[in-house]
Amino acid sequence: MQLVKVGLCAFGMSGKVFHAPFLKQHPGFFLTAIVERSKEESKIDYPDATIYRSVEEMLKNADLEVVVVNTPVQTHHEYVKMALEAGKNVIVEKPFTVTVSEAQELVNLAESKNLFLSVYQNRRFDRDYLQVQKILAEGKLGNIKEVEIRFDRFRTEPSAKEHKENPELSGSGSVHDLGSHLVDQATQFFGYPEKLFADVFSMKGENFANDYFEIILYYKDKLRVRLKSSVFTKEDHYAYKIHGSNGSFLQERTDDQENELVAGAIPTYGENWMKPLKEADGILNYFNENSVTERILTSSEPGNYMNYYQQIYEHIVFGYALPSLGNEVVQNMKIIEAALESSDKGKIIDLN
Repeated sequence: MQLVKVGLCAFGMSGKVFHAPFLKQHPGFFLTAIVERSKEESKIDYPDATIYRSVEEMLKNADLEVVVVNTPVQTHHEYVKMALEAGKNVIVEKPFTVTVSEAQELVNLAESKNLFLSVYQNRRFDRDYLQVQKILAEGKLGNIKEVEIRFDRFRTEPSAKEHKENPELSGSGSVHDLGSHLVDQATQFFGYPEKLFADVFSMKGENFANDYFEIILYYKDKLRVRLKSSVFTKEDHYAYKIHGSNGSFLQERTDDQENELVAGAIPTYGENWMKPLKEADGILNYFNENSVTERILTSSEPGNYMNYYQQIYEHIVFGYALPSLGNEVVQNMKIIEAALESSDKGKIIDLN
């Protein structure tokens, strides 16, 4: 099997949970370099990786084919550009960059150097997202009329991460953080909307970055897609509500990969490492082909973040399609920027 050498730009939560474990377990990757500015925590689980004290040092000295940029979003533009100019393919954490113009510059740079640039949209590999995708593909709901996608938390106290909490920093707040997932899912399901209206603010107060948003996406044929998130949600909602001309589907957010990884679970290659659910996590209520109402409790199949890295590997080795390529995610960032503008001006924004 061809071995692809990878460097990781940071070993914080993202590196420890979402990237390093999968790179280690996938037989086609070799995690050969990790940036830790002062510590050496990665030596425990990744003794074969060389520790570098800066991204610049790693790019100068390490023999790498792929660089994972998983630093705070405010640094993404600088580090992705640096890696591309060093001749490296890049995986960058969502939401890609702070602004659309930064993201487009990087996409153009990657294309000019014949390098790939992929945004790590791991929630496309969540069990709940995949279940909704399956239900929509089956067509049982008829013409989709109204959709709500939520990603809520109960975190009433600010985190210690200034790059996420400081309202003075561009790219901080929930719209760039969780909103990047919801916008991505909406565009994956339904394509690019025509217009939007948004309400964005901080429930914790004006000294903190936005932690609440509601974005209404306007599609042709009168489809409305509502994206919502709040950090003051103690009781869970259905994360997905899909209503069509022939019925409805409600889906809970049940993917537990992040929690399992934080708790120390080791993902496996070549099989689903998450267990099947013991209870149903969705409700499908629709008219069947005989015009008889069927109400079915559904259970989603396990998701697997390893599939993201498998697709990256297959792109490198076999030339298969690249997952969440940069110029695709630039479109999502246009929606994020428009949402902030809409909330600030209190008006509908035309996306065309």
